[in-house]
Amino acid sequence: MTAGLRRYLYFTAACCGASILIVEILGAKMLAPYLGTSHFVWTAQIAITMVALASGYATGGWLADRWPTLRWIYASLLMAAAWLCGAALVCEPVAFACLRLRLATGSLLAATVLFFLPLGVLAMVGPVFVRALTRSLTTVGQSMGRLTSVSTIGSVAGTMLIGYVLIPFLPNSTTLCATAGVLVLLAAVYFLLWDRRHAGGVGTGVAGCVLLLYLGASQRPFASVPGLTELHRRNSNFGLMQVVENRSGTRRYYLNDLLTQNGYDPVRRQSASLFTHMLHGLSVAYAPHATNILCIGMGIGIVPMQLAQAGVQVEVVEINPAVIPLAQQFFDFKPEAVRIHVGDGRYFLQTATNRYDVVVLDAFLGESPPSHLMTRESFESVRRCLVPNGVLVMNTFGDFLSGRDFLLASIEQTLKSVFPSTRIHAAGSGNVFFVASPQAGLEVRRTPDFSSLPPDLRWQAEQAFGSKPATDPAHGMVLTDDFNPADYRDAFNREDLRRRLAMSYRPD
Repeated sequence: MTAGLRRYLYFTAACCGASILIVEILGAKMLAPYLGTSHFVWTAQIAITMVALASGYATGGWLADRWPTLRWIYASLLMAAAWLCGAALVCEPVAFACLRLRLATGSLLAATVLFFLPLGVLAMVGPVFVRALTRSLTTVGQSMGRLTSVSTIGSVAGTMLIGYVLIPFLPNSTTLCATAGVLVLLAAVYFLLWDRRHAGGVGTGVAGCVLLLYLGASQRPFASVPGLTELHRRNSNFGLMQVVENRSGTRRYYLNDLLTQNGYDPVRRQSASLFTHMLHGLSVAYAPHATNILCIGMGIGIVPMQLAQAGVQVEVVEINPAVIPLAQQFFDFKPEAVRIHVGDGRYFLQTATNRYDVVVLDAFLGESPPSHLMTRESFESVRRCLVPNGVLVMNTFGDFLSGRDFLLASIEQTLKSVFPSTRIHAAGSGNVFFVASPQAGLEVRRTPDFSSLPPDLRWQAEQAFGSKPATDPAHGMVLTDDFNPADYRDAFNREDLRRRLAMSYRPD
């Protein structure tokens, strides 16, 4: 074996290591719009990756002893590349089909169909290359260690690349096909430089992969939303962001991974979603003289702007910086009207030195608030950031029906373990609003004016404001950082919500 080929094998191992991590992380991101970002999806993706690697290592070792040539492994990389391009093409129909199953089962099945085979092929590279690089039994450990080290360094590079460069700036389908393109180039270079006798036969496979690369990279998942026109699309570290508008131009929606985050009337310059009016109304009702308000979760900036326009000093904590220019361009958000902190809300609460009259907690990860913002320790951080008679106003999504009320019952119990006063408001639309305060005897101090709302929203807002729903303490628990099973216990509600929303946007 020439020195040039040996170096090329190490380079191939590094590229394959990077590809494995890229596919593993990207796979979960590609399934997120349909199946969500819960631990079920990540567990499925990681589990399938590990099973695929184990299968690939075993198969590669078996084949290396029986057919110790490099030709077949590089040909297999073409097969893996073709499969990845095909995954980009069929991800949407496969995910929609799996969405009809229970979340855990559907996640496992989707990850298996889309990513098991290419991950297994990439894992086969290691054992074959160890056999090729080992000159004698006395150097097998050295060859194994060096190859594993190079492959791991490639994996680290792939992790950094996918996390900091590819996901924020490129469509997921383009990234997946670019990864496949690297595998095609690895195979093509090998056959052109070291195995020209078989290069002609492999050329057909390379040409086919190039065609699939083009088709896969041109995919635009759920770009055609029935009855709506897409105005904007951008990938981000926190999912695919879309802005869509109805044909009459009277409703504009912000979607994150296919879930509607907010609706807006660009003609009246008014929110078309109940929860924004409720968050503003409840803040005014329980703290009418507030001068300093913290909003954890910016959304598209409607609630912070409503508060700022009333002369209140508003600070906003938003984890996704990509949403700020989007809100400014399409939803009349003015960044200069508020003070924006880019980062995680929990970290901000733990390090904040200011005290606020109101903390508005409206942070959502997909179809639910992030679990780490719903624990006793998190609410203790909120209380520390409030003035003595301050108020927490929180938006969440849940169900009061027995057997489906674990999340709401647990949030109420957890709030009561920290705050002397707690109230619940809901209108039956799915959104549930909690109000809590360090002061005893929390009371409404000013009735909010909902007269400017559209009639359907006005009725819902008035109903929600006047409601006093209750949860059954026996159906919940105090959530803590150490034990918080909300994602698991509320999974049925979340997958049902995601299924209904995703199906409603499915192209005809």
